Amino acid sequence: MSRADRIKAAFTRPAGWRATDAYARAVLLGVGLVVLGSLLHQVELVLFGAPFVISVLFALATRPSGTPTVTVRALPRTAEPGAATTGIEVDPASGTEFLAVRLPAPGTSGDLGPVHLLPATTDPIVVKLRREAWGDGVDLRADHLFAGPDGLLVHGPEVGVERGRVVLPPVDALPAGLLPARAAGLVGVHRTRRPGDSTELRDIRAFQPGDRLRRIDWRVSLRSPTLHVREHHAEADADVVLALDTRLDLGSSVADWSTGHPGRTSRPGGSLDTAVRAAASLAAGYLQQGDRVGLADLGRPQLGVRPGIGRRQLLRLRNQLVVCARSAGWAPKPVLNRHQIPHGALVVVLSPFLDDHVVEVAIQAARRGSLVLAVDVLPTDLRPDTETPWGAGALRIIVLEQRTRIAALKQHGVAVVPWDERGRSVATTLRHANRPGRPVVR
Repeated sequence: MSRADRIKAAFTRPAGWRATDAYARAVLLGVGLVVLGSLLHQVELVLFGAPFVISVLFALATRPSGTPTVTVRALPRTAEPGAATTGIEVDPASGTEFLAVRLPAPGTSGDLGPVHLLPATTDPIVVKLRREAWGDGVDLRADHLFAGPDGLLVHGPEVGVERGRVVLPPVDALPAGLLPARAAGLVGVHRTRRPGDSTELRDIRAFQPGDRLRRIDWRVSLRSPTLHVREHHAEADADVVLALDTRLDLGSSVADWSTGHPGRTSRPGGSLDTAVRAAASLAAGYLQQGDRVGLADLGRPQLGVRPGIGRRQLLRLRNQLVVCARSAGWAPKPVLNRHQIPHGALVVVLSPFLDDHVVEVAIQAARRGSLVLAVDVLPTDLRPDTETPWGAGALRIIVLEQRTRIAALKQHGVAVVPWDERGRSVATTLRHANRPGRPVVR
């Protein structure tokens, strides 16, 4: 039997009001002392037993009636990380004096908080919750018990309904990086290498049939025998596909790679946590510039999101990142199909790159003509397994193999950068990648 089943079984009691062990002790002790004092003609024993008898009679005379209830106000299905407030509506039965309810500790969340003893009133109980970790989680489970006069009669305890919410991955402000041109695009915020209408000068050339007169540069034309026109850069939106590797979730300790992380959507500070946070931040930055952003799950292609624009797309992507992390697990081969990547799109592959298959996926995307950026999310402070004599050697092999895979990516023109909190390395790499004559690999 699991821990949750044991807790549920311990709280399972017959419905309705019932006498407690204190009630039985009061009856036996009170009646016993009164009878014994009467037989022995000891007034002291009668005086000791009388309060117990009176308490039992008073509890029977004012026996609570009805069924008390505890209702937790519904929480939003999704929320941002941070503090939240909810309330518990109490409907005590007539004659109820006390309420024992389990509430989260201040500043934390969870269903196993301390038990609070409160007077049984109809006033709502305000509960402050706080969730900093993104993903699914239980914020409140109001296990409760109602007690009558002197606690001799109780209703419950009853296991409350778990109330949880999905905390969306946080979005960090990132510097805007120059993105590659989209092959067939509308007017946008990114400069392309082809001529068009914008405010940035590209070149001054001789007048040709079909050029507009308003483009003539009169200063240059007056100093030359022929007319010259100004040519500007075209501006286009960009398509960005965030390819998330959900097959591995690795922390800093190599010894914990084979263990799970119960109660959490991802391992705190692990590779999947970093990848999801990076994807959410990149999506927010590019969508703010008017670009189209999509999501591809390398382990489970059916969980991908088609590229879109706007605030609704950002909310959809953040929710889907939680879904991808919830369904994360090992898959033998990552998948990034051609139809998932629009022509000329920027592909950002977020992975720890600990197997050859994800490297092949990134190289294939680069061969199709997309600019591929590989973001390494493997923790930098890896610690070997100290319980085995070959822990340090195994870690050394892991690091060397990853460096070999990264070198192979760079040989095929794929830029590889580690993720930092502000995304500066990503923006710098994209800026260099968009300049003619500059190497893409860094």
